[in-house]
Amino acid sequence: MSDSLKNKTIIVTGAGGNIGRAYCDELNRIGANVVLADLADLSGLAREYCAAGGSAIAVKVDVADPDSIEAMAATTFERFGAIHGIVNNAGFFKGCTFGSFMDIPVDEWDRCYQINVRGVWLCCRAAVPYMKQGGGGKIVNVSSNTPYKGVPNFLHYVSSKAAVIGLTRALAREVGEFNIQVNTLCPDLIPDPDIIAKQGTAADEKTVAQRCLKRTQTPEDMVGSALYLLGSGSDFVTGQSLLVNGGAYFQ
Repeated sequence: MSDSLKNKTIIVTGAGGNIGRAYCDELNRIGANVVLADLADLSGLAREYCAAGGSAIAVKVDVADPDSIEAMAATTFERFGAIHGIVNNAGFFKGCTFGSFMDIPVDEWDRCYQINVRGVWLCCRAAVPYMKQGGGGKIVNVSSNTPYKGVPNFLHYVSSKAAVIGLTRALAREVGEFNIQVNTLCPDLIPDPDIIAKQGTAADEKTVAQRCLKRTQTPEDMVGSALYLLGSGSDFVTGQSLLVNGGAYFQ
């Protein structure tokens, strides 16, 4: 159903990360209007997409800043005249302390929730009025497999991602009458090169051993599921969580 996304305007937050970039590359390839939203300046990537015949803009956004998020939505609408979908992919992960819940710094806990939960809410709040104006839309909130597994020693991150699932389900009830579908996409561990450089591959090897499909998960493994939740094939799917994990956990 990726053809249904041609000429549709999709915002991807955290577009500069490995997973966000994978979403954007494919959305660009299939002809969507791609909004590359990130703290970093992605204008060069937007120019690359456009030079190859695509349609894209880069918007600098801080999902901890409500004004920045509202500006992102307004800029998108001004450029493309609609917001058909948003992937709330930006998250706080690399900066999380791994260890006992007793040792989590309070300011780090707050930062985790500020980005992973409040940021998702604010992005939804900014996008929904434009979706309503256009007769509907798709919201994909990125959570994680960690709440389903109950991963220990990562309490602030795991609980924040559990909150995203609850947020998604409640929001789906609120906006369904406006033909807006809200779903959660839940990746398993996708190794980040920076983290591997510091910590090695032990965590990934342990996770791979738990999967039916015995290999490392890549950003590209998330793309098909994201396109499904953004496209017309999921028009009667809302409030759901789609776990993409190679069979590490069955919902």
